[in-house]
Amino acid sequence: MLRWIVFVIIYFILGFYTLQALKTATRFPWVYFVFVAMSLIVLGNFIFQFTWGETAGRVLSRPKSYAFGFLAAILTFKIITIIFLFSEDIFRVIAAGYQKFYGTTREFSLPERRRFLSLIAMGIAAIPFGALLYGMYRGKYNFKVLKYKMEFEDLPPAFDGYQITQISDIHSGSFDNRGKIEYAVDLINKQKSDVIFFTGDMVNNKAEEMKPWAELFSSLSAVDGKYSILGNHDYGDYVTWNTEEEKMKNLDELKLMQKEMGFDLLLNESRYLKKEEDKLALIGVENWGRGGFRKSGDLNKAASEISKDDFKILLSHDPSHWEDVVLKDKYHYHLTLSGHTHGMQFGIEIPGWVKWSPVKWRYKYWAGIYEELGEFINVNRGFGFLGYPGRVGIWPEITVITLIKKDLT
Repeated sequence: MLRWIVFVIIYFILGFYTLQALKTATRFPWVYFVFVAMSLIVLGNFIFQFTWGETAGRVLSRPKSYAFGFLAAILTFKIITIIFLFSEDIFRVIAAGYQKFYGTTREFSLPERRRFLSLIAMGIAAIPFGALLYGMYRGKYNFKVLKYKMEFEDLPPAFDGYQITQISDIHSGSFDNRGKIEYAVDLINKQKSDVIFFTGDMVNNKAEEMKPWAELFSSLSAVDGKYSILGNHDYGDYVTWNTEEEKMKNLDELKLMQKEMGFDLLLNESRYLKKEEDKLALIGVENWGRGGFRKSGDLNKAASEISKDDFKILLSHDPSHWEDVVLKDKYHYHLTLSGHTHGMQFGIEIPGWVKWSPVKWRYKYWAGIYEELGEFINVNRGFGFLGYPGRVGIWPEITVITLIKKDLT
């Protein structure tokens, strides 16, 4: 209760301070009333959702995620505005102090706030505010197809030009627009890849979240099939279950659902993809994540039926597994496909110029293709979204990779 009281007090202080900028920038009272009403509605909804609202475990429910999203947007606007106002207020206090001790009037009188500075502050603050709102309503479905050509000297000749489509982190429990998901599934099929790989997190918490979307994702097709692995959210670890048996039943239901959707789910297992006389080794591990994340992945078990000399593609949900385990393994894994990070669903990316997200402070490998010790990993930015119900700058991704046999001459 004390935390809520402190939070509300700070929220009102921030609001009051921001209101001063509004009063400096405009003389229309209705603007103040709109700002105050919007602030109160956002605060009231946030308090309701996180106290009396739905409690679905550690993962935010859809109403909670929107309450959080709106709060984040308005707090961002207030904080950025206040940074400008506070810097001006320091100057105003210094000017008033100088007038008090060295001026002609010897009075402590604060100069008026400068209107143009308040306008600049709110103009700059409006950019992330608008971006966060855009991300909630358009950005989260702004699907991008990212295409890569990757060369390997030891790629089996028959697989020269072989095309892979990777999707990751569907998080079906967060979807709220069927038309957009239908468009994305159709976009995947339009790539006409030889094989489709899904690298984990089909749901947020429970298998039932995927039921409304199962038929739609069943329509995904590729000549050499669809393969999948589990992500950390697929195990139901972030919601309370009445019994351990109920939790295991949920996981079994999700596994069965993936099978019925046409996915070959790899649970620390391997398969061979064959083309003419050549073959690729496909290895899929269960989730293995650094820190407090589940470590069910067993690379040795998954690779027990393949040969050291095989060309290998590994499906592993969390890129920390590649960094901590795969790169140190006795086998050479040519290409690992991961997801998990979502690119934090927030950042700035201008191809060839800028690639930044706060998630880089948590994960060294967080989006795109990386190479270490002659091995490659692609970290997919994710198909869906979780927590914050949107995406800003880091858009939902469909990865298309074409394997090329490098000419040794």
